[in-house]
Amino acid sequence: MSYKRILLKLSGEALMGERQYGIDPKRLAEYADQIKTIVAMGTEVAIVIGGGNIFRGVAGASNGMDRVQGDYMGMLATAINGLALQSALEDADVPTRLQTAIKMEQVAEPFIKRKAVRHLEKGRVVIFAGGTGNPYFTTDTAAVLRAIEIGAEVILKGTRVDGIYTADPEKDPTATKYDTISYKDVIRKDLKVMDMTAFTLSQENELKIVVFDMNTDGNLEKVVSGEKIGTIVDK
Repeated sequence: MSYKRILLKLSGEALMGERQYGIDPKRLAEYADQIKTIVAMGTEVAIVIGGGNIFRGVAGASNGMDRVQGDYMGMLATAINGLALQSALEDADVPTRLQTAIKMEQVAEPFIKRKAVRHLEKGRVVIFAGGTGNPYFTTDTAAVLRAIEIGAEVILKGTRVDGIYTADPEKDPTATKYDTISYKDVIRKDLKVMDMTAFTLSQENELKIVVFDMNTDGNLEKVVSGEKIGTIVDK
């Protein structure tokens, strides 16, 4: 089974590569090449990107900053990442559109569902930046919301690890990986797949999630082709 329309969720930290902050052009180019491959297969690709490599609203709030102000700063960080990814994709000759939840017409289109779907149907990659446009909501929630709105079949959550484990594999060497797991078990075992708002929204709408290692070349193509890579969260 292969997917026709997907939403790829990337964290801002994924763009750092080996750096401590900011954007690694090499990592960006690698991601663009992987995305180009699945577009060439006929997959319609939407992307939601985080902003944690530049700024996190929660971190700002913990240091005394107003949470709402911090969250808006985080939304602007996702727009910077969206522009960088758009540039990398266009360097790889992939037609791309950037849509934002906050209006910034000089650099991006405002998010309009029908327009986004039309772009996808024409083979353009659509990057959604600015989160949901509201404070107190994460880019995970934005990813689920946009996926539902555009009728994506699945959310592909690209991470540094190759799936969901019983514990953090970077901290606990005895952690074992799940190949598949239900929404209920994720909640019961308190596994950190996405924040609870995002996860509940995907559960209510029966939107499948695949968590996989995006940093291994070829994995994105394998997931889209239906190979058993990473962990599938389903009902």
